[in-house]
Amino acid sequence: MGGIEQLSNFQSGVRGCHLSNKSVCQISALLELPQLTVCAVIVKWKHIGATTAQP
Repeated sequence: MGGIEQLSNFQSGVRGCHLSNKSVCQISALLELPQLTVCAVIVKWKHIGATTAQP
């Protein structure tokens, strides 16, 4: 039964960049992640409003 986990390093990085007003393209290039992944992390974080990953 999963407990609450901390955000992974890349999720924390995406969130931090987003809060620094960087665009999805900039975050993607900076962290070398696909834009779709960056978008998914941001949308999930905004939708859930959590600072922890959900199981």
